[in-house]
Amino acid sequence: MSGLIKLGVAAVLIFGIFGIWRYVTAPTDSGSVSGGALLDLTDKDWVRGASDAPVTLIEYTDFQCPACGAYYPIIEQLSKEFEGKLKFVVRHYPLMQIHPNALGAARAAEAAGRQEKFWDMYHLLYTNQNEWSVASDPMKSMFPAYASQIGLDVERFRQDMTDATLDDKITNDRKTGNELEITGTPSFFLNGKKLESPRSLEEFQQVIKAAIK
Repeated sequence: MSGLIKLGVAAVLIFGIFGIWRYVTAPTDSGSVSGGALLDLTDKDWVRGASDAPVTLIEYTDFQCPACGAYYPIIEQLSKEFEGKLKFVVRHYPLMQIHPNALGAARAAEAAGRQEKFWDMYHLLYTNQNEWSVASDPMKSMFPAYASQIGLDVERFRQDMTDATLDDKITNDRKTGNELEITGTPSFFLNGKKLESPRSLEEFQQVIKAAIK
């Protein structure tokens, strides 16, 4: 029951946030922009779902972005509902000019990924977004606490978060996002084409069902 309540709350939030988000981003009609090779998956991408899934959903995300946080439970629901048919990919697009902790959060996710726990950290960052987003420096204690919670070697995690080479993946994701003319988050691409963000779980379900067919 609690899961349904959370989804309901998220749906309400999306309706409210979408009104703001549409002015921050430059949405296009579904399928009007093709990403081509920029959206080809590589071994650097964080991918969840069956490798032979007919539908690939790529999200350019900012962990501190409220709209991204509102879409998080929707994406989780879709991943469960379309298991085996939907492949979900996360790429970083931290908006550092308005979200001062976004880059640190992306680093935390990448550092966790070095210990095979990217998705575990991804979940914690979104479920605790309201907590670390307002912290002055979550990289000092909050992110290491999350690392401990998911069973990481915390000392190694701390070192990895400050490793300059860790930014290569984040920088590359931002570069492809810029080339795709992304101006805000979340930005979704479905099977290689820009998707105007659906305003509800039901709209997202319809889009994915159509792509499967």
